[in-house]
Amino acid sequence: MLMSRFEMWLGWGEDLTFFYNDAYIPTLGSKHPAALGQPMSQVWNEVFEAVEDRIVSVMRDGVATWDEQLLLFLERNGYLEETYHTFSYSPLVGGHGAVEGLMCVVSEETGRVISERRIKQLNDLAAALLKAQSRSDVVEAVRVHFGIDSRDFPFADLILFDLPDSPHPASGDATQWPVAAIERGEKQTVIALDGSGRNLPTGPWQIPPRDALILAVEQPGEGHAIGALILGLNPYRLLDEAARDFASLIAVQIAGALATIDAVSAQRRDRDRLWSLSQDLMLVCDFDGVIRSVNPTATRLLGWQEGEMVGRVLADFVHPGDMADTAKEVAKLAQGVTTLLFENRYRCRDGSYRLLDWNAVPDAGRIHAVARDITQERLLARDRERIWAISPVVKVVVTTEGVINAVNPSWTKVLGWSEADTVGRNILEFVAEEQEAVRKRLAELSQPGAAVIESQSVFRAQDGSHHRFAWTTVPEGGLLYLFGRDITAETEAAEALAATEEALRQSQKMEAVGQLTGGIAHDFNNLLAGILGNLELLELRISQGRLEAIGRHLETAQGAAKRAAALTQRLLAFSRRQTLDPTPVNVNRLVSGLEDLLRRSVGPSVEIEVVGSGGLWTTLVDRYQLENALLNLCINARDAMPDGGRLTIETANKWLDDRMARERELPPGQYVSLCVSDTGTGMAPDVIARAFDPFFTTKPLGEGTGLGLSMIYGFARQSGGQVRIYSEVGVGTTICLYLPRHSGTVAETEEEGESIRVDLGGHGETVLVIDDEASVRSLIVDVLTDGGYHVIEAADGPSGLKVLQSDLRIDLLITDVGLPGGMNGRQVADAGRVCRPHLKILFITGYAENAVVGNGLLGHDMQVITKPFGIEAVASKVREMIDEADKSRRKGET
Repeated sequence: MLMSRFEMWLGWGEDLTFFYNDAYIPTLGSKHPAALGQPMSQVWNEVFEAVEDRIVSVMRDGVATWDEQLLLFLERNGYLEETYHTFSYSPLVGGHGAVEGLMCVVSEETGRVISERRIKQLNDLAAALLKAQSRSDVVEAVRVHFGIDSRDFPFADLILFDLPDSPHPASGDATQWPVAAIERGEKQTVIALDGSGRNLPTGPWQIPPRDALILAVEQPGEGHAIGALILGLNPYRLLDEAARDFASLIAVQIAGALATIDAVSAQRRDRDRLWSLSQDLMLVCDFDGVIRSVNPTATRLLGWQEGEMVGRVLADFVHPGDMADTAKEVAKLAQGVTTLLFENRYRCRDGSYRLLDWNAVPDAGRIHAVARDITQERLLARDRERIWAISPVVKVVVTTEGVINAVNPSWTKVLGWSEADTVGRNILEFVAEEQEAVRKRLAELSQPGAAVIESQSVFRAQDGSHHRFAWTTVPEGGLLYLFGRDITAETEAAEALAATEEALRQSQKMEAVGQLTGGIAHDFNNLLAGILGNLELLELRISQGRLEAIGRHLETAQGAAKRAAALTQRLLAFSRRQTLDPTPVNVNRLVSGLEDLLRRSVGPSVEIEVVGSGGLWTTLVDRYQLENALLNLCINARDAMPDGGRLTIETANKWLDDRMARERELPPGQYVSLCVSDTGTGMAPDVIARAFDPFFTTKPLGEGTGLGLSMIYGFARQSGGQVRIYSEVGVGTTICLYLPRHSGTVAETEEEGESIRVDLGGHGETVLVIDDEASVRSLIVDVLTDGGYHVIEAADGPSGLKVLQSDLRIDLLITDVGLPGGMNGRQVADAGRVCRPHLKILFITGYAENAVVGNGLLGHDMQVITKPFGIEAVASKVREMIDEADKSRRKGET
């Protein structure tokens, strides 16, 4: 016994003292080795009552017993466990011939029993799900199947989720079970049922499950759960991997059944939708002509309700004149012949008839037919013939070689050529102008796959007059179909209208010029009066010897001249012809630097709040023009708040998509916004519409030029940006500048703690000055000569270029932008750079087209100074550029 591979144990004596071999140890579990030598009734106390009658039979009667796959609840691992055993008890006879013990040969078959019943349960579930016709049938099948005979899972429930874009509603009570984790993406979870208060089914067991396993039911091929399967767990088995795998197989079976039902439902819905939505009439009838079903189009097309047609025969609806042919077609269908393109007339409910074109097939003892209403087609065919005859559009049918096959009566009416005079001739014979272009179009239209062509050509009428036609030519079937409209009168009228519009544009232009001239004259007259008056007084005071007043008159005249220069800059900004000197600018830093000035400018009654965006992008603009624009906006905001208020300056990064950019008339992309908001009087829509017009102002006479906003608008547009006004009367106004983002970095203009000092003196450097205005040229020459520079003069572009092309040393070129002699300043500079690539160039200008200085942007080592300018400004700029050249040269040498 001890060496046997079969599980054996021996009970000896009245207490059946327990002995067993090694093969039996796994069955004992945690009872080994304490069970050795103990009474059998103590070793298997939990099942002793179940096998006691068998023991009595052996010990008392000496009769052996046999049990196959007997269910025993063994407590061998700390809990009552469902187990199955096949075993026999045999008597052991002692030396006196009496039964003194028993021998048990046992085979535990728990694993095999559970595996077999699980296979059977999967097969039974598959059979039950196969009968399901809907999702609710699947839910019910799952609940019924896991019932009284389900040992592994004494009960089951199925919750189907309400998923987005799903045509199926949720089913089951999702509130009864904690399925949120499954909805979030978990595959399995175990919940405790003890103390839940539920009256749960027990299945074949005497006690209900203590735990439940919740699994995700996933659609095949997709990762998200469509539902949750709840399985009550066997109270007499642990949830091991085999049980989890079995549960997963059940979930897969259910998911497959749901997918099949969904697919069938989708097909059914598609068929039903096709049946319901088809514009064609669909009909099913018997071979004896009894109608069994019709789709809704029958009502739309014929007016009969479904109930009025179903059950009646076809003869009740077919036109009497078509009955014989219809009966023959039905007879052919009964013989299995498919019907194609059969036409007959069906009576409508109102007594009229519709002409129907039928296709029908015999199937399963019935006729399935589809009809298309061609009543309108036939009417249209007749109408087309009528339209051909009466249409005012000239219609011509020609071959791809141009030979005319047919013309409609309008051809004769417009051109006078009769059909007999026309058919058979080539269309080129009637073309009066540009015959070669018409011949090329015919060649294009003769190519395979040629598209419809819109064209115009002039035709010669029989009386010799010319008519211009707008033609639409359609190639089809090897022929060309021409549809022509006589546009002779329209063309003449359009030419007259264009001349009128040009005259109107010229008139509007002259009106705008008049408004600009008037505004300029008003301001400049005031400024010139101040300049001339003070110069006359200056002359008078000198002649009188009263020199103490000279400084005051000079200061007043210079102030008026500077205001005139500022007015010129504002006018240039409005016209978008202002010469810009763009550099990378950090707008936050610019606003911070101006904050004190702005506070002094708006006064103590206006509270300023600056809201600077963190991480603000850089923009490429003329910083001084931007400062001027910001100052103007703040002053306007102050004037809109006479009683004081709040002024907010805000910066931000803006990414404009297609829609936002289109609203602002800008290309899509990244922009830096600078917005000034006030809590003032606001602006009405009509005021906003004119706010950027030059000289338009709502301020009282003498308090504003009307050029501030127009200057800002011109600056923003020339910088590649935009300005927009948002306002509400009585609430306030926000004006925003949108400036393109620049990918470069902002250059530091000064070292921290070190002031910038400009040396105005030259050291013999050579400067070439080109300007056609002798007074300006002599001024610059005098200033630079006094400053220690060697100066060469030129009065026009060609003479200046000769100097640049010579061997003379030139450290800096100063040139006016507008020069006579066929070359402007930019052209001279570009030509000079050919032979002197590192030449420093300073442009001087009072007015410059954008293209002259490179679309408003200066090249490398180019700067600009605008007339009028002071002598210190010229000297300072020259010294700065030459010093920069020296620094670059020294850096290159090191």
